[in-house]
Amino acid sequence: MKNLLSTGVVALGLLATTAVPVFAYDGIADVSKDYWAQKEIADVVSSNVMTLDASTNFYPEEVVTRVEFVKSLLKLLSNDNLDIKIQNTFKDVSSSDPDYGAILRSQQLGLVYGYPNKTFQPSKVLLRSEAQSVVSHITRDKVTDTSVLSNFVDANKVPGWAKYVYAKTLTDGIYVNYPNANELRPDDALTRAEAAVLLSRLKSKIGLVKQQYVSEDVVRVEHLNVSRKAESNEVKITNMRKIIVKGNVLEVAFDEKFKSKQHAAGDTLYFVANEDICTEEGTVVIPAGSKFFATVDEIVAPKWFNKNARVYLHLDRVIFPNGGQYKLVAKPFYKNYELKEGPWMTAGKVALSTVTLGAIGTGAGVGFAFIPEPVKVGTGVAIGLPVGAGIGLVTGLVTPGLNYNAKQGEEIYVILLEDASVK
Repeated sequence: MKNLLSTGVVALGLLATTAVPVFAYDGIADVSKDYWAQKEIADVVSSNVMTLDASTNFYPEEVVTRVEFVKSLLKLLSNDNLDIKIQNTFKDVSSSDPDYGAILRSQQLGLVYGYPNKTFQPSKVLLRSEAQSVVSHITRDKVTDTSVLSNFVDANKVPGWAKYVYAKTLTDGIYVNYPNANELRPDDALTRAEAAVLLSRLKSKIGLVKQQYVSEDVVRVEHLNVSRKAESNEVKITNMRKIIVKGNVLEVAFDEKFKSKQHAAGDTLYFVANEDICTEEGTVVIPAGSKFFATVDEIVAPKWFNKNARVYLHLDRVIFPNGGQYKLVAKPFYKNYELKEGPWMTAGKVALSTVTLGAIGTGAGVGFAFIPEPVKVGTGVAIGLPVGAGIGLVTGLVTPGLNYNAKQGEEIYVILLEDASVK
């Protein structure tokens, strides 16, 4: 019997060791690939917002306590090492508690407050409505219509104090309503899987968090390589945004054809990103289809002695295809920040004038030679061509220069005169 039992135990052990890898996914032993919150759990685990145990288990169905949620929030907001500057006033928290620092940091920031009786109750289970309240509290205020709650069958279960909370977080897309998409279940305890979904969504919309709650950290520095002549190529990636450092060069294209002769100071121009503007490391900084707004500052008309027109403009903002709008300060990346026709266009104009008047001179020489004495046509050509060409060259050099024209889709370089921030 003993041997049979031992054999059974070994068999079960073998079954367990072979079953776990099939179930495990992304290095998390107890979360399968098809688990409803797998993606969000992997996200918060990979970013260390929530953690696994020594056996790489996440325990998605277990409930979350107040202090566990606080610790995850502090990590998400990069404030888990915040200097503590307040005194402990909680009767149920002592300096010997392992979560002492997290609780005081939360109180100092105003993330999750204690109770009126001067307790924090760190081990108390967090309700779904309470978690939504925290999210609403730390995100930017907005006017929200509570009628959005009518889309849920249990809207009447939402406490009066939480109606605005839910309306706001629903509008911002930072909520969880699994397994029934039509239920909010505000009085249910928050599970770790549900917390992962909530935190992952908050993380993806970190730009909505009020500035006083989040500490910005540079995660890494990447590089643009649009132009080797750029004064900088650094892009700082933080936990909140991408900072395109002043001196970087971007390539943008005219959204429609441009003729300097038809524009004046104060006109608005539009440029677009024909393709994704990416760092060398692969991060999309400005997506394809983004629209840049520019204002014409001055247009200097062409002048005599072949001085081409000059166009001076500045770019002041960009709107992404998803509607995100960001400030930037940029000007054309050319000498004196000016747009003008290049030397090849000028040379072409002079050559055309030379050839044209050379042909006219030849014709005139031939005509004058042919009338009195046809045999002197060759002499007329010999005289008319250089004379006409010479006049054409002088004319091409002396006359006013060219206006500045650009085709729709024609690309130019612009340089950032200030750091540009995109979230």
